[in-house]
Amino acid sequence: MDFNVKKLASDAGVFFSRAMQFTEEKLGQAEKTELDAHFENLLARADSTKNWTEKILRQTEVLLQPNPSARVEEFLYEKLDRKVPSRVTNGELLAQYMTEAANDFGPGTPYGKTLIKVGETQRRLGAAERDFIHSASINFLTPLRNFLEGDWRTISKERRILQNRRLDLDACKARLKKAKAAEAKAACEGDAVPDFQETRPRNYVLSASASALWSDEVEKAEHELRLTQTEFDRQAEVTRLLLEGISSTHVNHLRCLHEFVESQTNYYAQCYQYMLDLQKQLGSSKGEIFSGTFVGNAESTSPPAAATSPPAVAAATLPAVPTIPVVPTIVGVPNTVAESVLNPNEVKPPASGTRKARVLYDYEAADSTELALLADEMITVYSLPGMDPDWLIGERGNQKGKVPVTYLELLS
Repeated sequence: MDFNVKKLASDAGVFFSRAMQFTEEKLGQAEKTELDAHFENLLARADSTKNWTEKILRQTEVLLQPNPSARVEEFLYEKLDRKVPSRVTNGELLAQYMTEAANDFGPGTPYGKTLIKVGETQRRLGAAERDFIHSASINFLTPLRNFLEGDWRTISKERRILQNRRLDLDACKARLKKAKAAEAKAACEGDAVPDFQETRPRNYVLSASASALWSDEVEKAEHELRLTQTEFDRQAEVTRLLLEGISSTHVNHLRCLHEFVESQTNYYAQCYQYMLDLQKQLGSSKGEIFSGTFVGNAESTSPPAAATSPPAVAAATLPAVPTIPVVPTIVGVPNTVAESVLNPNEVKPPASGTRKARVLYDYEAADSTELALLADEMITVYSLPGMDPDWLIGERGNQKGKVPVTYLELLS
């Protein structure tokens, strides 16, 4: 117990001495040991690395998980050293709803078929997003977090120790300076010629004794200064080595950044390919869906041919329903005329003229009425009255056929 009390008193004295030195430095009443310029640059670079690493880490977490509640949940699981439960992505949830809706509406209907196709693509997008988040978390977020929770904490601890060593050093310098000033003053008083006629000659003896005491105090202060200087130099070297290790940290973070970019590139490439495949599927089946719907409506709403007089036949011409291209169908009249109009090879460009277009993506023709396309090629396009606005007639040399507008960049 006696030892602990002495240690506590000693620690309290050291703390008080450091507090006094720090306060006097802030007030400009004490000298401060300055570090060299290279050391100060290392400190500034370390602080900058820490600050920007924190910002990049937090914003990347927001990018990967925009939901703040989910981020808090993941943080708690991480601190409790427990595995984060698997969470369904938004794309996978949307795919589930689309599939259930298709089953409810009928998977054989045009709307149901399209829902199933889009839902499957959304499921693949959600799976790709899950893989990207997992890869980015391991290859990018984890190294940044390890630096902040490991290396930076060690650097901060050693910097605090160095700060305390510097305060101790400056406090010893201040004590030595005061002791030397007092010793010089006592020496001046001791050099005075004593007056032995005085009734109290003891003042001379006291001055000589004070000079000896201050000399001992100077020697003690010089000894403490040498010790604190040694401890300060040792701690400064340790801190310098840790700060110079920031360069290795930058190299490691650079490698992790390349891996993050690669993962993100693969993710967006997968998403692009999935959407391109879906666009092709929807583009090739769009005409069939609309055409089937049109024919079904015509058969269900038209009167029997036998009960229709020639004037009625003319009135029974169906309204223009979007198809590719739209051609009136007359019940009871042979379809040879309609088929001839539907043949793109026999249609003529409109009087309003044509336009040039650049093909954005490869397109495989679904049937003989469509024109296969190659990316970056130039074709001539035009529209016919009543055509579906999502389709145009394309010409390339002596070839002609329907082409989807989404695959084209129309030029002036």
